[in-house]
This record gives sequence, structure tokens and C-alpha cells, in this order.
Amino acid sequence: MSMFSPILAITAFITYPNIDPVALQLGPVSVKWYGLAYAAAFLLGWYYVLYLLKQKQLWGDLKTDITSSHIDDLLLWVMIGVVVGGRLGQVLFYHPDYYFANPIEIFKPWKGGMASHGGMIGGVLAILLFARKYNIKSKWNLMDLCLVGVPIGFFFGRIANFINAEIIGTVTTMPWGVIFPISTDAPGGLPRHPAMLYEAFFTGAVLFVILAWFIHKRQSLSRPGETLAIALLGYGGFRVLCEGFKYLPDSLLVSWLPLTKGMVYSIPMIVLAFYILHLVATGVTRRQNGIKD
Repeated sequence: MSMFSPILAITAFITYPNIDPVALQLGPVSVKWYGLAYAAAFLLGWYYVLYLLKQKQLWGDLKTDITSSHIDDLLLWVMIGVVVGGRLGQVLFYHPDYYFANPIEIFKPWKGGMASHGGMIGGVLAILLFARKYNIKSKWNLMDLCLVGVPIGFFFGRIANFINAEIIGTVTTMPWGVIFPISTDAPGGLPRHPAMLYEAFFTGAVLFVILAWFIHKRQSLSRPGETLAIALLGYGGFRVLCEGFKYLPDSLLVSWLPLTKGMVYSIPMIVLAFYILHLVATGVTRRQNGIKD
């Protein structure tokens, strides 16, 4: 008898609802929930950034040369940066041996997915390149604004992971454990942590509320770089927390150290966040913003 049989006998678990990953079929064209999640994240993030830019009371006495037109034009740049960075992150951070041996697979993101760390790096690089091309001096403000929309993307993205039964968790005895399809990449039939929903909650909803509190109650946008640092610190910390619930047998960098790749890749973000907060506290980011008050 399985060691989990007594548990299954006395505890009610949740059976995965087996949601079709295709949201809409239009003839030969299929629209997947994953694509809709990305579209919703970018559009809602763009709208929220425009809203914050227009709320002058949130900026204190800080002057910025960012305009609504800049944000409109930047949307496409960020989309390309996130998608390309996310795909390259998946290739380089998680499965380089496989993709270098099968390079054609790099161009099939629907089969292998995206890496959030790579997506963030790609997005930030796109912001910096955009600022350079259009001679925007308030680079710190631009990164602050765009990083505010990141939790929206994480929320919808992880919900899409749930629909696709991806990023499932370790076996659990908790009543909210989900019995995912046996066809997933984990030994099947056992209740597991819905790890992707944990991430949707913490790196999505909770981080969004934290950033909103700092922006609206502490006027963090008036201190260039502070909102960016809080976003990096929040995501890095919550990602480390959520990684502990994931079923990732092949994601340990070394077998004897209980640190997954996601944890290790999050640590530099946390360190960078504290460094940026130091620059903010010493006034460096305000001076580097390039706009005279």
C-alpha cells in the first residue's frame, strides 16, 4: 500500500479541472490562454503606468522628461525585450545543453516556455535602449514606472501556468493540494502544492499591493530608483520563498545544496536592490536622473 493511501482516505483534495489550454479556436488559428495572459499583462501594465505618470502628486517636487507618448512607444520595446529575454533565459539559465544540441527548438517557445528572470533582464535592457535612443534623461524614473507593471505580468503568467498544469509543486497533505494530470512531468496521481498559484499570489497580487502602498503612501516615485529596488527585492524574496514548494528534481545547481536555479538567480536581484536603495539614500539616483529641480 502506498504511504499516501491513509492520507488520501481521510483528506479531501482538489482534482485539477483539466482546463483546455486553447481559449479560442478560429479555424486553423488557436488562441491560447498563455498568449491572452501576456496580452492582458502588457495592456493593463501600460494603462497603469500611464495613470501613474499623470498623477503629479505622486512625484513630489521631482521633475521628469517622460511623456505619455514615450510610454505609448515604449510598450512595443518592452514586449519584445520581455519575450526575447524570457526565451533566452529559458535556453541559457535552465536547459543550455539541450538547446545547444537542438538549436531549432530555441525558436519554439510554445514547447519550452519562458524564464521570468530572463524576461525581466530583457525588459530592463529594452527600457535603457529606448531611453538612450530618445534621449530620455529620467532613466531611473522610467525603470521605476515600468517595474510597477511587472506584478501584473507575473499574476497572469502564473495563472496561465496553472491552466497548462505547469510548475507544479511537491507532494502535500494540505487540503488545498491539487491532483494534477498524470501526463505532467511529475510522478502522477498525488496531491501537490499548486506552486504556480502561490507565485501568482505573492509575486503578483501581494507585490502589486506593496508597490502601490509605497507609491501612494510613501511617494516612492519622487525618489528615483526606489520603486525599482522594491520591485526587485520583493520579487527576489517571494521567488525564493515559492521555489521551496516546487517540484524541481532537475533544477538544483549542485545535488548537495538545496538551492534551485530559481533561488540562485534571485539572489543577485536582492543584492542589486539593496545597492540601488543605497544609491537612493545617498542621492546618487536623483543626481543621475539628469533633470534639474
